[in-house]
Amino acid sequence: MEPPYPRLLVDRYERAFRFYDAVLPELTGCTLARGNSSSGYASWDAADGRTALALFTRAAMVSALGEPNVPGGGGSLVLHVATPQALDSAVALCAGAGGVVVAAARDLPEWGAGLRAAHVLDPDGNLVELQTY
Repeated sequence: MEPPYPRLLVDRYERAFRFYDAVLPELTGCTLARGNSSSGYASWDAADGRTALALFTRAAMVSALGEPNVPGGGGSLVLHVATPQALDSAVALCAGAGGVVVAAARDLPEWGAGLRAAHVLDPDGNLVELQTY
């Protein structure tokens, strides 16, 4: 049995694919394992071969399950980076790949000792938290 992994259901698949294909390899070392910008499904694997993230079109899921059975709303993803300098670089990378910075890097001690985070929306509106301790 394998551990679970996040799968984001997206409406703007091509834009979301380009964003994660630009961001994940550089920030996490994950590599594209399946799919492409027009396939409707893509996944990126960690170095150990396990899936780390998948994208799937919301329309395909609705087709399979019916509209009332597919929850609305975006997902959320957390990407940990090593240092505050890496956090600033990660925010710039995400913005350059089509993300929208909704909260610049800032200290959040109420969330955890030494936590510094920034928040970005991917091109489909899913929240991406970039964090470092």
